[in-house]
Amino acid sequence: MAGLNKVILIGNLGKDPEIRYSQQGLAVVNFPLATTEVWTDKNTGERQEKTEWHRIVVFGKQAETCEKYLSKGRQIYIEGRLQTKSWEKEGQTHYTTDIVVSNFMFLGSRDGGGQSGPGPGPGGSGYQRGGGYQNQPDNGGGGGYAPNRPAPNSDNFQGPAQPGIPDGGTPPIPDDDIPF
Repeated sequence: MAGLNKVILIGNLGKDPEIRYSQQGLAVVNFPLATTEVWTDKNTGERQEKTEWHRIVVFGKQAETCEKYLSKGRQIYIEGRLQTKSWEKEGQTHYTTDIVVSNFMFLGSRDGGGQSGPGPGPGGSGYQRGGGYQNQPDNGGGGGYAPNRPAPNSDNFQGPAQPGIPDGGTPPIPDDDIPF
C-alpha cells in the first residue's frame, strides 16, 4: 500500500519571507509559521494555549509570490509535504524537518491582522479568486501557465513545472543554507 505525506496548516508568519535563488535560477523562500492551539483546562477553567513553529519552504513562482505579498504576522493556509534532511557537522548528525509547499492561500488582511477568510489578491499576480495558488507539474496537458496565454479563471491554477527539479523532488540545498 502506498503512503501519504500531506500537511495542511493555517498559521501566521513568524518573520518576513527570505528569497534566494538556486544555481539553476529557481526561487526559494523560507519562513517560520506559527500555529496556535487554544483550549480551556477542564480542571481550572483557564484558557490554555500552545504554539508550534514550522519551517516552511516554497519554490518557483510560488516563492516569488510569497516574497512579494507575505510579511511577518500574515495569516496563510498551506498544503504541502514533510521533508526531513540530515547532515554531519563536527561528527554530529543533525536533522531538520521542513514543510515543502504545494498550495497556499492568503488569509486575513494584508497587514497581518487576524481576520479570517480569503484576503484580497492583486489582479494578475498568478493566483486567482480567494488568493489561492497551486503549483503542480505541467504534464503536457495544457494546464500550465504560459506568458502568451491569459491566466486561467479557476481556483486551481496549475503553474509550470519547476525547472531543474525531477518530478516529486526538490533541489539540493547548499550546506551554507543549513541553520546549524
